[in-house]
Amino acid sequence: HLHLGDHPPHPTPLLSSLKMAIAVLVVACPCALGLATPMAILVGTGLGAERGLLIRGGDVLEKAHRLQTVVFDKTGTLTQGDPHLTDCLSLDPSLDPNRLLQLAATVESGTRHPLAQAILQAARTQGLPLLSAGEFQTQPGIGVAAQVEGQEVVLGSLDGLAALGIPISPEAQAQAEALLAAGKTVVGVAVEGSLVGLLAAQDPLRPDAQATLQQLRKMGLQVVLLTGDRAEVAHQVAEALQVPGIRVIAEVHPADKAQVIRDLQTQGQRVAMVGDGINDAPALAQADVGIALHSATDAALETADIILMRNRLWDVVEAIRLSRATFRKIQQNLLWAFGYNLVGIPVAAGVLLPPFGIGLSPAIAGGLMALSSLSVILNSLLLRRTFVPRRSSSSRS
Repeated sequence: HLHLGDHPPHPTPLLSSLKMAIAVLVVACPCALGLATPMAILVGTGLGAERGLLIRGGDVLEKAHRLQTVVFDKTGTLTQGDPHLTDCLSLDPSLDPNRLLQLAATVESGTRHPLAQAILQAARTQGLPLLSAGEFQTQPGIGVAAQVEGQEVVLGSLDGLAALGIPISPEAQAQAEALLAAGKTVVGVAVEGSLVGLLAAQDPLRPDAQATLQQLRKMGLQVVLLTGDRAEVAHQVAEALQVPGIRVIAEVHPADKAQVIRDLQTQGQRVAMVGDGINDAPALAQADVGIALHSATDAALETADIILMRNRLWDVVEAIRLSRATFRKIQQNLLWAFGYNLVGIPVAAGVLLPPFGIGLSPAIAGGLMALSSLSVILNSLLLRRTFVPRRSSSSRS
């Protein structure tokens, strides 16, 4: 602090007023306020990039700290996306299981779905060549079809096949229910309108799935499991996760996933969607924050706001923690900037001059303004020290 009467020794009232006006203008410069948010976001996004979180825009960090619900797609997100064929059951005595698998693999050769890869891998393992086929068709939510050696072969869920008018016998339904109860995904194989076999596959959970969902619940977030699979399979996965309070929304048509997100938002929820498939892209776009694993399809990667470059589900937790830490820094920066102006402007205007003879010269006001901006920058950089990454229990073990 300086007395305003240093030079000249006896300033005129006009000179004193002019100095105070300049000091007020200098102190009131909103440099610190202007730096408060962008500096914290710059450090936050840079820190995220170093730790495998590709964050597309500062507004994403601002949205992520307000999240209330995190929706997870099941296949390829909570699970490893690498299902293995466990059962190949022929319902027709004249149809050999190997022939059944050969027919299924031929039809599935026209699609990239994880289940298709499981069937194709099983056929390759057994040395079964693909048959001549054409007229491949994919019906989202129902199944796939092709003409194989002059016969129409359709693969899909039993509900999807039933919707196509293919009869499902009670015996076949009972066998399918037993497989579903074991947490397996069941695919029916129909030839010329008749159900001839059942295939079942199981997709193991990601090793960090349970720890991730448990931590999100501890952070006060609602967790939703969203899948097009049967309810029995979805609930089996939810039980395996052992996460209390998890909500399951099953048997959702791929085109309706975005509507599920929209419905949650209509209820006042701020929603993040975590997915990896091409069918998840509309839901990722609809969500307040879309999060995709690096192994996701190109459509999902293009749509997502945050991409988990290390392909670890636990990084969903890290992304939300980073968002919250960044927002706390923004609050601290704004508090300092407002506090500086709140105190500095009255002092520069001469409030303390009559009773105590204390005022601010323009030079000192300029120094304090620079110090305020420097404090905001240093506080933002402290985020690099205060934000300590956590590791899931699965990665510690």
